[in-house]
Amino acid sequence: MDEPPGPSSAPGTGGAAGDGPPSGTERRHRAGRIVMSTVSAVLITLTCVLVPVSLLTVWVHDIVLDTGRYVATVAPLATDPAIQDAAVHRITQAVDVKVDGSAVTSDLAAWLQSHGLPPRAAAAVKSLGPELDDAVNQVVTKAATEVVHSDTFATVWTQANRAAHTAVVQVLTGHGRGAVEISDGTVTLDLGTVVDRLKQELVAAGLSPAEKIPDVDKRLVLFQSDELARIRGAAHALDVVGNWMPVLTVVLGALGILLARRRRRALVSTALGAAGGCLVVAVALVIARHYYLDHLPPAVQSRAAAAVVFDTLLHFPRIALRTAIVLGVLVALGVYLSGAGRLPRAVRGRADRAADSVARWGYAHGVRTGRVGTWTDAHRRRLALAALLVLALVFALWNHPTVPTVLLLVLVLLAVLVVLALLAASGRVGAGNRSDG
Repeated sequence: MDEPPGPSSAPGTGGAAGDGPPSGTERRHRAGRIVMSTVSAVLITLTCVLVPVSLLTVWVHDIVLDTGRYVATVAPLATDPAIQDAAVHRITQAVDVKVDGSAVTSDLAAWLQSHGLPPRAAAAVKSLGPELDDAVNQVVTKAATEVVHSDTFATVWTQANRAAHTAVVQVLTGHGRGAVEISDGTVTLDLGTVVDRLKQELVAAGLSPAEKIPDVDKRLVLFQSDELARIRGAAHALDVVGNWMPVLTVVLGALGILLARRRRRALVSTALGAAGGCLVVAVALVIARHYYLDHLPPAVQSRAAAAVVFDTLLHFPRIALRTAIVLGVLVALGVYLSGAGRLPRAVRGRADRAADSVARWGYAHGVRTGRVGTWTDAHRRRLALAALLVLALVFALWNHPTVPTVLLLVLVLLAVLVVLALLAASGRVGAGNRSDG
């Protein structure tokens, strides 16, 4: 009797498992897998870092340079209470109507006393000097408030921000001059037109000293930072990269996932890592906001106005970061639930059983899908993938999507999946009843 072949006689195995060193081909394959896994990990990590950076490049290159979108964003600030209060305070300071109440009341008391007014009454008239100063200040403040709340201030504000992209580019690059000026890290808004209007209002109201208001500094400081030069450098770098950064990020992420041994897990890791990177940047922006407002230089007259301007300038990046965080979590959740784990299988099985129950109930009540249901059952995965790709394309073409946009598309996808599940279940129920018959 021939003896069975020994372990070493197995062709192409290089010996039984654990016997002898691996062959050259196996070593090359193992080394190749290690290299691919390493490259995949590097690319996925780089993608997670570049996702928030890409959002900033889109903001700098696209949103910041879009006049219409920026004007639409900052135009409501003309009616913001913090901006209006700061403008009223600065305009009142600039107008600074000088009325010496004490001198006026003293002259009036002397004149009245010369015409027989008792000394006690004359002293009472003299004491009205401070009240007269307060009354004049109240008149000026009231007039300034009316001007700021009128269409004049809104027009000046809109005109100053009409070239909003220019204003923000000035903040980020330091180039250019206009209604919004950049100098030594300070961003100011010229209120000269509003002050001139207020002078006319005061003179028309009978406050003649307003005619002597000098031509003084009438600028309202909106933003000040000694780090503006560094911000300019970073903004210039982001502007140069432009819209290529998001494309590069997507390509690197796709390559990292394709090179991974477990692509589903790699996709989940990439989505969660990108969401985590965006979360870190979002938290950094919150910290930067608090730090800036807690260290405002004396040149900034209103902390509330500075906060409003800061929030407005960073409105789009914050929304984009939140959107990326939500999208990353939802993508990771969706990929996980589509996997082969125990929990995903249980969830899908329960959903299919629920769809089968609905289909059987419908079949019993005369609801039949016929060949449509059978065809859907046969092509369900392809149809679901097609729906996912279409919604992904819609998201990619959406002009600056937000969190509600992501949630809307997810709801649409879920609705499509529910319809496909019901049609497929109806097809299975109909086919089963036909075979039984």
